[in-house]
Amino acid sequence: MLMNPVQSVDQGRRRLLQTSGAFALAGLPAWGAAAPAAPAAAPAAPAAPLARLVLAGPPAIVSAPLIHMAETQALAGVAERVEFTPWRDPDQLRVMALGRKADVLAMPSNVAANLYNRGAGVTLLSISTWGALWIVTRDGARRTLADFRGEEIAVPFRGDMPDLMLQLLTARQGLDVRRDFRVRYVPTPMEAMQLLITRRVRHALLSEPAVSLALRKTQSFPLGLVAPALHRGADLQQEWGRVFQRAPRIPQAGIAAVGALRGQGAALAAVDAAYARSVAWCRAHPQECGRMVAARIDLLTPDAVADALATSQLDAVPAQRARAEVDFFFQQLLARDPALLGGRLPDSGFFHSPAQPHASNAAPASSHCGLSSGRSCHTT
Repeated sequence: MLMNPVQSVDQGRRRLLQTSGAFALAGLPAWGAAAPAAPAAAPAAPAAPLARLVLAGPPAIVSAPLIHMAETQALAGVAERVEFTPWRDPDQLRVMALGRKADVLAMPSNVAANLYNRGAGVTLLSISTWGALWIVTRDGARRTLADFRGEEIAVPFRGDMPDLMLQLLTARQGLDVRRDFRVRYVPTPMEAMQLLITRRVRHALLSEPAVSLALRKTQSFPLGLVAPALHRGADLQQEWGRVFQRAPRIPQAGIAAVGALRGQGAALAAVDAAYARSVAWCRAHPQECGRMVAARIDLLTPDAVADALATSQLDAVPAQRARAEVDFFFQQLLARDPALLGGRLPDSGFFHSPAQPHASNAAPASSHCGLSSGRSCHTT
């Protein structure tokens, strides 16, 4: 059972991360000026196959193609061994990116931009998650965010997706998250879902496949005998389209390369192509894909993943082609809080161009840089 002390510990941990040196990247709002990006390097010569390539992602639909890539050894020409490892929350994601614990990471688009602007060495390859956020509710009559005014909503990942989307969309409608809603922050989507199905909250903001998992669980025996009936309430993608007068799709998440892999143009092209093929395969074979994902990520079920593939807007769009939509999304975040992106819009070096690999934009060792100190970068 999730108690208030757990929430306090989690919030205290986040405040500590925001002010600590080694983990300064984990606290986005605590940072100062953005690190300058290094100039692009000349294309690297073809490299020998890597001994090991690590793909990493969250328990979300964006990871399904990565898992398929690892299961089918789709990058056999790039690396002798390809592995998938999950990350559980945005703090762990940031530590993995900084510590080079993975080569290709599925991550929220704003986190990738923040890391890039801080000099962490990140290249966005593609955006693939364009719509996977819903408020799951016990009241099927509530269909828009305004319908939840005055209600308690369980929300995971305070200060990150999906909390940022809730704040953006409510503010655009003249609503205030703190004043007009009773938000109950929890560490993970699974904990939000647990509160919902055990009747401790009436509404929870979830992303796929947690949405489909919650709906499946409450319809199955024996939990279905005691759990409440749940419904898809506010569709945040439709809310986005309505309040911004745009298509109902949000450049929410995608895959990014980190570390030395960014300098290997042929490898990046192979990753990009393999991911797009795996997206197409997962959409065409939802049950088979669901079995692969459920075998790699605890708590998920094949049926829930299959349902999520049918309802999510999963579409691998190369970073350059997605840039206009990404920039518009980032402009909204920048207007709300520049620290969410590291102080500025990412420049063209952030968006992978198939014509050339990317040099690392990590700050040089001789600089007094924010990666470990929390200070702005001043090269000496």
